[in-house]
Amino acid sequence: MATTRSRRPRASRLHSQGLAAHIFLIPWWLGLLLVTAIPLFASLYLAFTDYNILSSPEFNGLENFRRMFSDEYFWASVRVTLVYVFVSIPLQLAFALLLALILDRGLRGLAFYRSAFYLPSLLGTSVAIAILWRQIFGDEGLINQALGLFGIHGESWLQNPATALSTLVVLNVWTFGSPMVIFLAGLRQIPEELYEAAKVDGATVVRQFTHITVPLLTPIIFFNLILQTIGAFQAFTQAHVVSGGTGGPANSTLFYTLYIYQQGFANFDMGYASALAWVLMIAIAIVTAIHFILSKYWVFYGDD
Repeated sequence: MATTRSRRPRASRLHSQGLAAHIFLIPWWLGLLLVTAIPLFASLYLAFTDYNILSSPEFNGLENFRRMFSDEYFWASVRVTLVYVFVSIPLQLAFALLLALILDRGLRGLAFYRSAFYLPSLLGTSVAIAILWRQIFGDEGLINQALGLFGIHGESWLQNPATALSTLVVLNVWTFGSPMVIFLAGLRQIPEELYEAAKVDGATVVRQFTHITVPLLTPIIFFNLILQTIGAFQAFTQAHVVSGGTGGPANSTLFYTLYIYQQGFANFDMGYASALAWVLMIAIAIVTAIHFILSKYWVFYGDD
């Protein structure tokens, strides 16, 4: 009888704890339902409709998706986004790894440098930094003022289709702080004994980097690659502020997300915008899946 009585209070406590946990999870479930799930499925439905916000949606089947094949602005936005992703991400990760290697040498004031280098990642996608970037690369910006000291007269980098996208690539590379901190954490996990043994065997610094650092850091590289690639596909604020929402000049900064915004909130073609958004989501999923498939050929884990 005593055992039975002792089990009942324990079961009662577990039940009350479980109930409390579910109560505290209610805000999260509401957020998932109202902010994520319902809008997600609503956009899926709207992707198959002709919907201009002002009137009721009319089902049009696959017409929105067929329209993309003949939409020159759609293909322009795809080209710009792919160039941005596949140029800026390798440069950003390489620069982040370089800074992490330097900071891993045990510099004085490491906490300060780590915080200072991380700051651009917090501000890089803000409107304020995008406006600052427009001032730096404008016709009378700091870059041209510096070139003027050497007698070089430069035109606006943002108004030249050949250089406008490059300025946004530089901006994304500048936000290297987040992957740098992750790289630095990964470098701290590599046993120092491995480097000492390599030095005894006569390995140079380059061979230590290529045969010890890079192989043991591949899981961290892969993690950063996934995060930064997804973020680059979703880039929006920089292009919107720098181009004034037009994607100019000559569509050179027309990011895919900016084109979705134009269709949905400038042209009020929400059905087509929803279809574009779902294509973007599928494209990100495919690229991520390809990364995971290829990772087994170059990512090495501790148990490999």
